[in-house]
Amino acid sequence: MDPSACFRLPRLLLPRNGIDLAKWAVVACDQYTSEPEYWQRVEREVGEAPSTLHLIFPEVCLGRPDASTRIERIQRTMRQYLEQGMFRAHDGAVYLERTIGGRVRRGLMLELDLEAYDFGRDSTSPIRPTEGTMVERIAPRLEVRRGAELELPHVLVLIDDPGRTVIEPMGDDVASLAQLYETDLMLGGGRVAGYAVDAGHARRATAALRALVDPVAFEKRYGVPPGTPPMLFAVGDGNHSLATAKAHWDSIRATAPRDHPARHALVEVENIHDPALAFEPIHRLLFGVTADVRRSLADAVAGATFTDVPSAAAMRERVHRVDAARQAIGLAGPGARYCVVEIEDAPSTLAVGTIQPFVDALVAHGGAGSVDYVHGDEALERLALQDGAVGLHLPQVSKDGLLRMVVREGPLPRKTFSMGEADEKRFYVEARRIR
Repeated sequence: MDPSACFRLPRLLLPRNGIDLAKWAVVACDQYTSEPEYWQRVEREVGEAPSTLHLIFPEVCLGRPDASTRIERIQRTMRQYLEQGMFRAHDGAVYLERTIGGRVRRGLMLELDLEAYDFGRDSTSPIRPTEGTMVERIAPRLEVRRGAELELPHVLVLIDDPGRTVIEPMGDDVASLAQLYETDLMLGGGRVAGYAVDAGHARRATAALRALVDPVAFEKRYGVPPGTPPMLFAVGDGNHSLATAKAHWDSIRATAPRDHPARHALVEVENIHDPALAFEPIHRLLFGVTADVRRSLADAVAGATFTDVPSAAAMRERVHRVDAARQAIGLAGPGARYCVVEIEDAPSTLAVGTIQPFVDALVAHGGAGSVDYVHGDEALERLALQDGAVGLHLPQVSKDGLLRMVVREGPLPRKTFSMGEADEKRFYVEARRIR
């Protein structure tokens, strides 16, 4: 496929006028998976009001015995919202401004062609994952998508636009754009506003996106040989959700018309060079730990040294100041016990690549019952105090060179980084028909 043809301007649905957007918009379903109390607060906040909470399946609820009933209720509510006129149609791109922590992050809503997306390890498609995909995580999401009338996107897709030619010109001219919505976001989520992108700005943004995959410019930017397949979009957050959309399309494409709405997926595009876009590590949290994690890690990783530190703050500080010749990983637990693991001649270029095989093997051999992936230092340290829990604190991930690494080496280890903390994730506002 021509990489410049892998996207289009969207046809989407916005909540109708009069709906309380502060209750309508909730955070991405894959957040706070170890903190059910967060979602309980969301339920209290929303009550029976129209809300995307009633249209999504929070992953904290996966595996519960009422899963099938919940899926049926989600799909029924989608149909009811459509029948009751809860949405208003909008054709065309939407420019977004998300304000949180004194920063304004800019985004652009587009539809991506799933025919141009391959989440495999050796992907050379125009749309690629930044991280490895856990195929087993697709199945429960696919159950929600089958039979659903709508998709509600929390997928954040990256472009490499150092010249700031695609999204930023809309922000510079935001006063000339018609505002579609603006609202505070619940539970510390900041504020979001959406603006209709006029024909002129849409035309210039489309041309700028196509210029990013000009073969000569692409080869020069990444230092790759002539003929290297160009990448335009890299999936930063929500890779498993986009992979689910792809799996659903693949399951129906043989009998579906080529213009079927499920062929495309609605995403928010962001520029990796946006200074307001912060990358955070995704930590590992082990539950049901029966093994001596330190001894097991010493046996698994040659040359690992362990230094006890007096506090979580000291652990964080030491992890982040280790020199580039070594890797450092913090261990929190069991209980209020902290240390820093330092590794020379590590087997992977990234700390997460070193630690993930150990985590997988520990769970597979019964040394831990399960692993969760946690956003935020404070959340990890608090949850690691639970009985039978141990936290693995990973170092900061630099944005510099990340997409270059994806182009040249393929996807990073799964759950390597997060685009911001949990409360900075995308909140659902827009929807799109997929049937």
